[in-house]
Amino acid sequence: MVKAAWVFPGQGSQAIGMGQDLADLPLAQERFALADEILGWPVMEAIQDSGDRVSQTRYTQPCLYVVETILADLIKTQGHLPVAVAGHSLGEYVALYSAGVFDFATGLTLVKRRAELMSAASDGMMAALLGFDADQLQRELATTPGVVLANDNNPGQVVISGTPVAVEAVMARVKAKRAVKLNVSGAFHSPLMATAAETFATFLAAVPFAEAQVAVLSNVDPTPSRQAELLKQRLVQQMTGSVRWREITLALPGLGIDTVVEVGPGNVLTGLIKRTCAGLNLVNVGNLAQLAALPG
Repeated sequence: MVKAAWVFPGQGSQAIGMGQDLADLPLAQERFALADEILGWPVMEAIQDSGDRVSQTRYTQPCLYVVETILADLIKTQGHLPVAVAGHSLGEYVALYSAGVFDFATGLTLVKRRAELMSAASDGMMAALLGFDADQLQRELATTPGVVLANDNNPGQVVISGTPVAVEAVMARVKAKRAVKLNVSGAFHSPLMATAAETFATFLAAVPFAEAQVAVLSNVDPTPSRQAELLKQRLVQQMTGSVRWREITLALPGLGIDTVVEVGPGNVLTGLIKRTCAGLNLVNVGNLAQLAALPG
């Protein structure tokens, strides 16, 4: 029997038109209508906007959440269930939804507030480093105030985050095959998000969480858990903490996982996993065609 982990991508995987092939399905129509009511703006219009509104943080995160939760529920209607879930940054909210920690509306309300706070956090910058000298990067981060490791994606790809001066200094000093500034509004997953994180923590505190139905591997701690309060606390820490995706990937075989299904647009996470942990069967479900191709 297949033992699958479902993983959910975050900001950066969005694309104009994502999920529009779902629009005629009754489940999707119901979900889009509810989302429009909660958000106060039409999701499908944002997704289809030729001006790429879907890549603006305020819109990106809710749109990804809506599309990914629909896809996850459609997979379940085909009789598939995961034994573990994880999500990259924003994707962790979809993972928690899929694990039964909260319902669709509750999750979208959280994502809406998170997106608004992160969109308003205009200070700082982020940059991706590929093919870098890991020891040199560690030394530079340790000796350069104002910059931290934001995403530990795999052994050959990380993201750093902090003040523009500090991020650019590390980019200039660390040898890498490629260093790219990211088009984001602030220094996500760094201490510069502390004020936003405090505001969000107050908002989150009043939201009830249920015990997860399957193991959840959180961004800030890849140790599998189903405990409601622990999962909530990890979510509080996520805005300022590092995304430990490499460790999440390495933990999967130990859980008996043989298949990883990336649920959402693109193939960023399966690409990262392929370079970290050989031997896992990797599947992408980002549209109806890929959904239909899932083995029974």
